Amino acid sequence: MLISIPPKYSVSQVMGLIKGKSAIAIARNYGGKRKNFVGQHFWARGYYVSTVGRDEGTVRKYIQEQESEDQRIEQLRLSDEW
Repeated sequence: MLISIPPKYSVSQVMGLIKGKSAIAIARNYGGKRKNFVGQHFWARGYYVSTVGRDEGTVRKYIQEQESEDQRIEQLRLSDEW
């Protein structure tokens, strides 16, 4: 998703709102859940912000690295459970 946020809004607050509300909506519409995600994670932890302009190559690289990072964190979490 590529969005433009006016300077009067905090990027972190807008991203938190988008991630939170969309995760709840997706869970309710497609997961059959009537309650919010509690203790679960739907979206990746981070997000990419650029104040210079849109660079598709940079965004693609970030997404690929984020997927790898999510897998690494999941493996660490699973190894801690053993």
